[in-house]
Amino acid sequence: MRSAVLNLEESMIRQVANAAMGHTDVLKFWFGESDEATPAFITQAAIASLQQGETFYAHNLGLPELRDAIAGYSTGLRCPGAAPIGAERIAVTSGGVNALMLAVQALVDAGDEVVVVTPVWPNLTAQPLIMGARLRCVSLKPRAGQWQLDMAELLAAITPATKLLVVNAPSNPTGWTFSRSEQEIVLAHCRQTGTWILADEVYERLYFEATPNGCAPSFLDVAGPEDRLVVVHSFSKSFLMTGWRLGWLVMPASMTPHMGKLLEFNTSCAPVFVQRAGLVGLQRTDDVTPQLVAHLKTCRDTLVPLLQALPGVEVASARGGMYAFFRLADQSRFSDSLQIAKRLVVEAGLGLAPGDAFMVHPAPEARGWLRWCFASQDVARLGQGVERLRHWLTL
Repeated sequence: MRSAVLNLEESMIRQVANAAMGHTDVLKFWFGESDEATPAFITQAAIASLQQGETFYAHNLGLPELRDAIAGYSTGLRCPGAAPIGAERIAVTSGGVNALMLAVQALVDAGDEVVVVTPVWPNLTAQPLIMGARLRCVSLKPRAGQWQLDMAELLAAITPATKLLVVNAPSNPTGWTFSRSEQEIVLAHCRQTGTWILADEVYERLYFEATPNGCAPSFLDVAGPEDRLVVVHSFSKSFLMTGWRLGWLVMPASMTPHMGKLLEFNTSCAPVFVQRAGLVGLQRTDDVTPQLVAHLKTCRDTLVPLLQALPGVEVASARGGMYAFFRLADQSRFSDSLQIAKRLVVEAGLGLAPGDAFMVHPAPEARGWLRWCFASQDVARLGQGVERLRHWLTL
């Protein structure tokens, strides 16, 4: 077996979830998904497709009508003056994870240098490593109650030797995102160095700041159709479809036929009945996403002040996403976030994700941090969780 695979780290979030086996009274906030079920009209579209016998292969790149719908949806979210997005730039995938892996397979050779902005969802660092790439990390820093990126540090890290820049904004776990001016600077710099940008923008619609289009700044707002840019999206978060495994890629049109070949050798195609469900989700997005975003904002605005009120807790309010990322300040007691998370499960009945899961090791920036997914239908559960944390901190 390849050493790149043998050396992969086991998911720390899964390790914490496994620690909960046998513990029945655990408030679970470790995984990145809402506990709200997929809307019934989306589910019914899949059932109708199955009942009509749509159980066969589809086009590698996805159903034409779904690709058209995704292109229209994505174009509709763009700021004035942005280039329209045609269906020839779209590939449908079996989830956002599959989309990201396909992009990395298409762009990264063994030995290539890949720059990643961290803390970040661990798949985004593991995927280049699987391909044999060399990682270079640029870390966000918490300053004045917000996570911030040192642009000078990032630009210095991206050189003509950098094959790929990987960014996730809005970010899992921090909620940080680029400003549009920062995206313009990064794009111009990557044009000069010949560096591809892989932008994971699956939380684009889950954004809490006021914007004309109701979503976070996107590289698609500032890039041209043939820029070296691949953007990944997913139905998982904004459409409450995590278990359906449906996503898409936006890329230069010249890249799309080659992505179709890669899809053939990975999954062949996304299931037709799942694509039918996604199509209805896009057609009725106003019945899903705005209400979800409003509820998540309520969840954030409930949880963050409660955490900020706890002695010895540092937390920045997320601008987007569904997470509170916070640190227990007493590093003499709380430096190992994986052990903290496991102890919280057993000793407090509280399930959180360890901050170390979102950094490439060794990474002192991750010490003592924990991620709390606040996407809870019952907002009161968030307060109950904080009370359990408060009690545990006094032990």
